[in-house]
Amino acid sequence: MLRRFLGLLALVSLSTTGSAAVVLADPIAAIDRDIRPYADTRNFSGAVLVARGGKSVFGKAYGFADREKGILNQLGTRFYVASMSMQFTAAAALRLINAGKLELDTSVSAVVPDYPNGQNITIRHLLTQTSGIANINDQPDYNEVLKQAQTPLSLVNRVRDLPPKRPPGTYEREEHSAYNLLALIIERKAGVPFAQAVRRLVFQPLGMNDSGIDDDRTPRRSVAIGYQPKGVYEIEPAPVIHWSAKTGNASAYTTVGDELKFVEGLFNPRFLRPNLRETMFDLGARVGYGWFKSDSKRFGQPVYSMNGRAPGFASAVVYVPEERLFVAAFSNIYASVPADMVSDIAALVLGKEREPASLQTRVAPESLAGLPARFQFSPDFYQPSAVVRVSETNGEVSLQWPGGVISALIPVNRDRFIDRSYWVPVELIRDGSGKILALKYDRFTGQFL
Repeated sequence: MLRRFLGLLALVSLSTTGSAAVVLADPIAAIDRDIRPYADTRNFSGAVLVARGGKSVFGKAYGFADREKGILNQLGTRFYVASMSMQFTAAAALRLINAGKLELDTSVSAVVPDYPNGQNITIRHLLTQTSGIANINDQPDYNEVLKQAQTPLSLVNRVRDLPPKRPPGTYEREEHSAYNLLALIIERKAGVPFAQAVRRLVFQPLGMNDSGIDDDRTPRRSVAIGYQPKGVYEIEPAPVIHWSAKTGNASAYTTVGDELKFVEGLFNPRFLRPNLRETMFDLGARVGYGWFKSDSKRFGQPVYSMNGRAPGFASAVVYVPEERLFVAAFSNIYASVPADMVSDIAALVLGKEREPASLQTRVAPESLAGLPARFQFSPDFYQPSAVVRVSETNGEVSLQWPGGVISALIPVNRDRFIDRSYWVPVELIRDGSGKILALKYDRFTGQFL
């Protein structure tokens, strides 16, 4: 299988922006070359696995699982996968439906009788993040929540009496609290704590022996140490949190190999009835069941993906079902590199256009002209109506968010950067004389103040 894959891929011509088509003589080396700019600049440290038809065709680990002890990452290293945990929570709920213990249209109040408006919120709403309930991650005391061990019930109780964001039935943004509530429902219907329920319903049936839910009670296997960016190029240990404070939405740890077992297992009718799998992967809803779903223009076919980010870790997976192409990247650095990485690797494998990473080690002097500068964003920005400040210190450029949080900006070329924390493009917009007019941040534009 590997030789056949290599032979086919070696014939593929890839075009990248501004360059002629290139024939890949060594596709394994080509994948490694795509990853190296991230690893060499300390923005990725972890494991990458590429598979076709359920068989590995590329697997490699980068960087350290524990820098202080000199322990290298391996393909079998376990990583917290943050919001990718929703995949396992959703699968556990569907397995209970598979067994006749729940239905998609079971109301929340049928399992949690005193939950406000629970009669109008269903399991389907929770799975598709259309419940409208208040989001625990948005609460002002959320950092304090992370400092204490939690249970599904304690997390649910923190937001249950808050006003809903909207009526059930419409997706607006990720609902972490919906998956905390799902965790409570799963453990009540399974009759065991959530961590044990997911192990019995998902991990054990699929042979995911290196995976688990960290509930701060059940002994867990060793997991990589988490790190976070420090300035533009350095890293430091990330703050330690109680992962039980993310139960259901971000408390799982796993390996890239176990994630492959999970994705392949979803297509096994003995694990999940075909009609439930079809519901999970229905392209009619862009988000749900732990997946982003699209009929991708880039790939010209359906693509399913998910990513996660939590203190010290970042993760992503992409699956192209028509090709049975799987790409996963798990990192123990708190930088959102894996999402771009897995998409670009999939594009490389399938011969689609991509633009390999270009990360510079010095800022062009012209990029510093006019700094510091402040910019006003619109109400639909990630932080509504935020005013951000871009400044330079000792030759490094950074962006300061409201509240004082700093994002280091990695230079790409003149006036163009990458936000190291969120891994989105940032660009200073100037007029013909070089005067700063605006700041483009991802798809948003902030006006110069």
